[in-house]
Amino acid sequence: MGRTTRLAVGALALVLLVTPTTASRIDLTTSTYLCTGYAGCQAAGYGNYGYRQASSAMFWKMYAGHNCTNYVAYRLIQSGMSTTRPWEGNGNASNWGAAMASITDQSPRVGAVAWYQSNVSPAGSNGHVAYVEQVISETEIVVSEDYWGGDFHWRRVTKTGGGWPSGFIHFNDKVVEPTTPPVISGTPAVGAPLVVETGAWTPTPTAVAVRWLADGAEIPGATAATYVPTPDVKGKTLTAEVTAQLDGYQPGNASLATAPVAPGTFTRTAVPAIEGTPQVGQTLMLTPSSWSPQPAKVKTQWYANGQALDGATGSSLVLTRSMIDKTITARSIASAGGFKKSRSAAPATTPVLAKPVTVTAPTVVQGKAKVGSKLVAKVGAARPTNATPSYRWLRDGKRIAGTTRNTYTVRRGDVGHGLSVEVTWTKRYFRDTVETVAAPAVKAVSDVRVGTDVGRRKVTIDVKVKAPGAAKPAGAITVTLGGRTVEAPVVEGTAHVVLRKLKPGTKPLVVRYSGTDLVLPDVARSTLTVP
Repeated sequence: MGRTTRLAVGALALVLLVTPTTASRIDLTTSTYLCTGYAGCQAAGYGNYGYRQASSAMFWKMYAGHNCTNYVAYRLIQSGMSTTRPWEGNGNASNWGAAMASITDQSPRVGAVAWYQSNVSPAGSNGHVAYVEQVISETEIVVSEDYWGGDFHWRRVTKTGGGWPSGFIHFNDKVVEPTTPPVISGTPAVGAPLVVETGAWTPTPTAVAVRWLADGAEIPGATAATYVPTPDVKGKTLTAEVTAQLDGYQPGNASLATAPVAPGTFTRTAVPAIEGTPQVGQTLMLTPSSWSPQPAKVKTQWYANGQALDGATGSSLVLTRSMIDKTITARSIASAGGFKKSRSAAPATTPVLAKPVTVTAPTVVQGKAKVGSKLVAKVGAARPTNATPSYRWLRDGKRIAGTTRNTYTVRRGDVGHGLSVEVTWTKRYFRDTVETVAAPAVKAVSDVRVGTDVGRRKVTIDVKVKAPGAAKPAGAITVTLGGRTVEAPVVEGTAHVVLRKLKPGTKPLVVRYSGTDLVLPDVARSTLTVP
């Protein structure tokens, strides 16, 4: 229970004096005293927030010392209220709720004033006020208080059985406050997600709610932390209202505004491509672009050398002679309400050509495929008749550098390899046609050298076979001397033959080398006199 005082300042300033009365400690079945006295409460873990040292001063012109109104006024000033009482006139506790009826109700909140009218237990005739420290539920609270003529207490109060306050005065209730302010991440644009990061609050709330508004109007159903702007909010300012709730506390609120919502932007997920051969009479197909989100409408236009083709707006294009030597491309435009148009172009084709050059008479390769010989590519005929041939000689299918004429001289390195000629027929606006004509397998030219050693009725013959491009050739030889014939193998380019019991006389000698797959045959002729 509390009192106000009457003070004189000089001889002029007077305020209303209310004579205090004493009140003993009240013991209610519905109230539980958690502690008594400044020291006793401090020892039990219940503080007085410095009032013990400040109690000699008067707050809001209330009597100093043990006085409920002075203690509560002190706590409210500590919470940030003015040192001037917010109403004029009677300061008795019984008048607090009447004077501040506009902020007095039946809802307990931490930091509110528990107000008792006159003679409402535990109040006396002048009423009583206490400071709400904790709201356990809507029917159970914990208060700290001081009594005129009594002592300081912390008390637990339940609503049943009496002792419940007449009302609660919400001067400066405790509010759930942000320690890390909420923020909106993302860019305000149609189709681009915005996310409210709700931050951190003290004390920790039991729930944090989000509500989205557009130009101040609530967006139906937009109560999640994530919101994707729709076309109907384009150009509007979005607001995210964040409310942190905890029983017994005033909800904490934060209001976050964005810039006006910009038109959405399509994200291209695939580049268009043109499939088909750029040739007169062929059909080109457009593999369309794709976007995210999916556009409501996609328009396609084909171009030749950058000029739009009349009526060419479908997914395919038939190439005509009017398009010869022109590059073809196609562009797609995606559109949807609330989004910027998005354009996507396919890479251009090579210039459109007419049909390929037609070979009417094939090319043939003339000449012997042996080292040192010249091969000649004798071209046939093509249509159109003024198509031009060009040449490239190949070894085992690979191009031989510097061979751009229709003739080719066979080299040692060609032995055992396949030669061919590639003839490319070209004509402006026509597609090239390529002929590949094979030459016979290349063989080395052999050179047979014969050495003899003549004895009495005996001849020794040594044969050496050389073939540029084929080292130490193999094969076989046939030696004919007079009427006798002998065969012998050629091993690593040499052969050895001995003829015995020969009749004397001058006789013809013929040595024939049979050759191999890589070496051409050869014959050596001479005469020999047997003594």
